[in-house]
Amino acid sequence: MLLNTSVRYLKGIGPKRAKVFNAAGINVIEDLLYYFPRRYEDRTKFVLIKDLKEGETQTIKAQVLAKGKRQSWRRRRFSIFELEAADNTGRVSCVWFNQPYLDDYFKVGSTVILYGKVERYGSRLQMSSPEFEFVSGDNDEALNIARIVPVYSLPAGLSQRTFRRFIKNILDEFLPKINDFLPFDIRSKNNLLNLAKALIDIHFPENFELQKEAFRRLSFEEFFLFQMLLVLRKAKKKQKQGIAHKAGGLLMKEYISGLPFELTYAQEQVIREIISDMAKPQAMQRLLQGDVGSGKTVVAVIAALTAIEGGYQAAIMAPTEVLARQHYEKIRCQVLGIRYQGRKIKICLLAGNANKKEKEALYRQIENGEVDLVIGTHALLEAKVKFKQLGLVVIDEQHKFGVGQRALLPQKGPNPDVLIMTATPIPRTLAITLYGDLDVSVIKQLPPGRIPVETLHFALSQQHKAYEIARQQLALGRQVFIVYPVIEESYALDIAGAKKMYERLRLSEFKDFKSGLIHGKMKQGEQDKIMAAFAKKEFGVLVCTTVLEVGIDIPEATCMIIEHSERFGLSQLHQLRGRVGRGPYKSFCVLVSDAQTEDAKLRIAAMLKSSDGFYVAEEDLRIRGPGEFFGRRQHGLAELKIGDPLAQMQLLKRAREEAIGLVEKDPHLLLRPNQLLKEKLLHRFPEYEELILIG
Repeated sequence: MLLNTSVRYLKGIGPKRAKVFNAAGINVIEDLLYYFPRRYEDRTKFVLIKDLKEGETQTIKAQVLAKGKRQSWRRRRFSIFELEAADNTGRVSCVWFNQPYLDDYFKVGSTVILYGKVERYGSRLQMSSPEFEFVSGDNDEALNIARIVPVYSLPAGLSQRTFRRFIKNILDEFLPKINDFLPFDIRSKNNLLNLAKALIDIHFPENFELQKEAFRRLSFEEFFLFQMLLVLRKAKKKQKQGIAHKAGGLLMKEYISGLPFELTYAQEQVIREIISDMAKPQAMQRLLQGDVGSGKTVVAVIAALTAIEGGYQAAIMAPTEVLARQHYEKIRCQVLGIRYQGRKIKICLLAGNANKKEKEALYRQIENGEVDLVIGTHALLEAKVKFKQLGLVVIDEQHKFGVGQRALLPQKGPNPDVLIMTATPIPRTLAITLYGDLDVSVIKQLPPGRIPVETLHFALSQQHKAYEIARQQLALGRQVFIVYPVIEESYALDIAGAKKMYERLRLSEFKDFKSGLIHGKMKQGEQDKIMAAFAKKEFGVLVCTTVLEVGIDIPEATCMIIEHSERFGLSQLHQLRGRVGRGPYKSFCVLVSDAQTEDAKLRIAAMLKSSDGFYVAEEDLRIRGPGEFFGRRQHGLAELKIGDPLAQMQLLKRAREEAIGLVEKDPHLLLRPNQLLKEKLLHRFPEYEELILIG
């Protein structure tokens, strides 16, 4: 309760300044304690100006000798503020661009601390846009000079000195009053600092070793609380009575025997895991990972048939109408001859563009139990959709749905089994950790006979080579995708757009072939119409944006050109590549770009090196970091202010093991040593109150 006090009541803040703090995400005292420095400056010894090194980011303490502002002669309305600073060993120039107000801040003769990158400008060294802080000679020097100094991302209008003083006052006043919620045995076993010591050493460390220990303790704490939620959620799901489906039924065997191909060993292994789950009286909660084209849909159909044979309904939810319709057409053909209790299995498609009369009829059939398998988009989540006996929910491309959306469909049945599928491979260790409430299955094997897609890279000056490959494929009767990152041409980014290039290409490089255009601003019905025409081979070249990323299956498409490929993420490039090579023909993915940044070069290199989605995922994770890779909001990573799952994987695994062990011993957190932990979980995650109060 103490830590939940609003910051407006703190000395020196008040209602007006509290709004500034609130805008920075600091609402209560605990937010201030956990508002960590973004970096540190070692001010125990400043770099002398004579020792400054070009290319390095360094900190100096110097006196302002001269200052001035001027307009750039190259660009109108572009100002330059410059000052000359010196210590006993030399002088250095500092420049800031378009910040003329700095002229009022700096006074000649004042002492200033400057932190920035040292660059060479002609014959002299200079710092460009360095961070600065004035040495005032007041009582705050103990926090700001001759020590390791924290540097924060500041709320608007506050200086580093003012903010450090707030943090120091809070630590002094409140740390003696708070107890450590991490159970003592967990701290002891993992050699972790207590909470008070960790908070002092993260803000004002005496040395970097202590800062490192504080960082480790607070990272563990974040991982542990996050894992406690996942472990409690899994425990709660196991407590609820589910459906014990009959394993290995006749429908499944008949379906497998009718397939025109053999299942891979990986598919068979995953099917065993899923059927074993479905046979248990607890509801299945399983994540199925498989690269593009690995055969996840077949596995989903087998799970659906297992549910149907026991008298239950199944639902498959896809993120787009194109993908939902594709699933519907493919599955309907595959189960056409299979009969259940003397009748054909009834499958229906429920999508947003169906007319009202058709929808009303489908709603009645689903509610009456006349439909065995419903395939649809988020239209399945509508309140009017009621199932008679929903026994299995399959969510395809789960990352395209919000957390709340994913939870809605299973609520339409008596605790049905849930199978979540994704073609975006996630490194297994991280999948187990971040989907801790799910069991994880992986299909890493592609069907036999699948010819690997050849990936090539050309600079923009060699674009004609990419078009030549495309024309060769078109001459063989194949089809081609040409993908652009934007719809309209962007002068700011210096990249071509799909619309303009469609007009140009169909009249030049591909004038001998029919072309089509599709992009995200078109109405869904129009998109579906164009895709259907392309699937029927009414034209050979499809110019498009990333609407293709998920689920389009065109066996005749053997060439994809990705223009300005440096503008795409790595997983996006891999997903796009998965749209070709789905038939029996040799296929090509051609990346056209002049990659400038290091990250863009790494993405291109990863695509050229491997077609293995799991290798690509590892590289994507390494390049982007976990926050961007997973989407912090979606996976609860928004709670991780300091921990880094990728860099601290072993610590995260330890935190998960401790959470599992604690919940096994005390599933309702009733034991006295766990009372503070329970309070902390309720305070930190009030939206999960029902889950935490599991007893």
